[in-house]
Amino acid sequence: MPRFSVIVPAYKVQAYLHESLASVLEQSFTDLEVIAVDDCSPDACGEIIDEFAARDARVRAVHLDENVGLGRARNAGLRHATGDYVLFLDSDDSLTPGALQAIADRIKETGSPDVLLYDYARTYWDGREVRNEYARLLTEEGSAPFQLADRPDLLRVLMVVWNKAYSREFIEREGFSFPPGYYEDTPWTYPVLMAAESLATLDRTCVHYRQRRQGNILGTTSRKHFDIFDQYERVFDFLDQHPDLDELWRPVMFRRMVDHLSTIFTKRGRLPRRSRAEFLRKSRAHYARYRVAGARVPRRTRLRHALVRLGSHRTYRALWLALRLKTRASRYAATARRTLKAAALQLHYRIQLRLPVRQNEAVFTSYWGRGHGCNPGALEEAFREHAPRVRTSWIATPEHHHTVPTGTRRLTPGTAAYWTALARSKYLVNNVNFDRRLVKRPDQVFIQTQHGTPLKKMGLDLQDHPAAARDTDFAQLLRNVDKWDYVLSSNRHSTLTWERVFPASYTTLEYGYPRNDRLWKASSDEVARIRRMIGIPEGAVAILYAPTHRDYRITQRLTLDLERMLRTLGPRFVILTRAHHAYAEPLSAATGGRLIDVSDHPSVESLCLASDALVTDYSSLMFDYACLDRPIVVHADDWEAYEAARGTYFDLRSFPPGAVARSEDELIDIFATGHWRGSRSAQLRAAFRERFCTYDDGRAGERVVRHVVLGEPAPAAGAATGVPRQGTDATTPSSLPTM
Repeated sequence: MPRFSVIVPAYKVQAYLHESLASVLEQSFTDLEVIAVDDCSPDACGEIIDEFAARDARVRAVHLDENVGLGRARNAGLRHATGDYVLFLDSDDSLTPGALQAIADRIKETGSPDVLLYDYARTYWDGREVRNEYARLLTEEGSAPFQLADRPDLLRVLMVVWNKAYSREFIEREGFSFPPGYYEDTPWTYPVLMAAESLATLDRTCVHYRQRRQGNILGTTSRKHFDIFDQYERVFDFLDQHPDLDELWRPVMFRRMVDHLSTIFTKRGRLPRRSRAEFLRKSRAHYARYRVAGARVPRRTRLRHALVRLGSHRTYRALWLALRLKTRASRYAATARRTLKAAALQLHYRIQLRLPVRQNEAVFTSYWGRGHGCNPGALEEAFREHAPRVRTSWIATPEHHHTVPTGTRRLTPGTAAYWTALARSKYLVNNVNFDRRLVKRPDQVFIQTQHGTPLKKMGLDLQDHPAAARDTDFAQLLRNVDKWDYVLSSNRHSTLTWERVFPASYTTLEYGYPRNDRLWKASSDEVARIRRMIGIPEGAVAILYAPTHRDYRITQRLTLDLERMLRTLGPRFVILTRAHHAYAEPLSAATGGRLIDVSDHPSVESLCLASDALVTDYSSLMFDYACLDRPIVVHADDWEAYEAARGTYFDLRSFPPGAVARSEDELIDIFATGHWRGSRSAQLRAAFRERFCTYDDGRAGERVVRHVVLGEPAPAAGAATGVPRQGTDATTPSSLPTM
């Protein structure tokens, strides 16, 4: 008896079926059976299923003599299921790596509940991936298992069959099966959740829910959408047969039904045009038949409920037309307001440009309005310490204002105060570029801090790499560069690169990067505090995994199975995952425990201090991390593709900061054998630091302020063989024994 029976019904999905079945059979958890049901598909689905069954004994091929539809095809699979738990997977969807292991672990942890609910992400044909908007409801906090009455908000999660694992004993005891027709999930999912004596949740994306460009059955125009009425009749029949559930759940099911009916009606393209009035009349009948006296209707859905209750197509059309006119008028008014506001702000800016520059004001920002950090953040702190007479301001979008120090003025992009600061501040500091409409005045000083040592091609060098350059306007780029007065550089390699790819008359300050000052100044107590705050267990080895952006990919596809890596390395290791700022999604669907997502942590310097080693591919973070003299491992599994798309200034594999892995297995082996912190890795790191960390000594910010603001000679720089003071503490990685 396997642990899991995964039922995959297939009909006209030959383009996706292979990926779907492979996503199950290639799971790290292997105690499973796959029941692939060919629903008399006219394409090659049956042949694909037979091919998988011939190769893998865990696959059972079931061929139906006639097309019976999705629900009955699932029933056919259920009749063959022998696993402890049953999972359903639509044949154009796929399981995420490590999903079954996570499901098995959570089932064991929560005492084998009747049903386990897990999360999903929508994957679009254009490469986008969006996690379920109600993912927060699947939190694992609180007692488990529980009943639906304890967490009724779970009904807001998409009510489908494939985001749950079901105890087969529970399903057979209750006699659940799927009805024919569209919306067959409805009379299965609601009764299952209401009847379950024990539920649990798994806060992890386990399914990639494919959003097909065309071919989605529920998105087609058909009278089969009328099946929804029969499906809700089955839900209320279930409640009639279970009086103990009826009083609590009938009002909820009534509201859900009305919302569902109105959604189908308002979704354009679902109902044939001539059937819409009939659908509304039938909706009105169902409303009257199942209405619960005194049922509370949320304010936001009262209009939709009223439309269903009235059931008048003419009323709906009149309201719809009125709302459409109102929306259009509001849109025009909003556009006019924005246009007038923009014109007023530019007039304000032009006036401010005629007023004197304020000699004791400086404005800072980084990464297009993100929070206080990177080189501008460190330099802003140096301004306050070494030139306190200069008033500092930080430009950030409102959601990042909390990161700005209390003594620093907060500015929101696009406001009058923002344009005033750009027009009249003596010092302008950024690690990218300000608004292209910025007029650089002769009395102003623009400090371009940059945000990394260049491994990948930059600036004008991207002209030969269109995949990376995309729509870069190189003429505008040079106009922006002409506004720079100073450019910071952390090493001679950077200096030579910046002056060639950003040609202009600025002065290069080869002083080191201010953001790395903290790596030298942090105490062992601060490191311990950061580790506790992140949730790193005492005595654990924390690996910071921070890959870079891929220009040749639309999405950030994680090539590493981090859960497998942790299982192999054992309980001593913890992985901190840091997604590149260009991506909105975390690197791994599974977070929590020993896999901690730190993508939203405001300070990458804190993450460097908290970690014992860095794993990256081609991120410039490696050049900063090398200052700590801690182990670095390069995962270069796609170097040729990356180099071809982006271009690089040197072959990292020939001059790495530590061990180099060319595959996932090699990476795991480097840590399992201790090579990551061995003598050869230390030698490579020393050579790397000598070349790229020459000026990092904890005083880069001070040097910039003394030279640019105070007009004093900058303190001498140079610490190629130095080690940050906190690195000698017994709790930090530099004290780990070599192997």
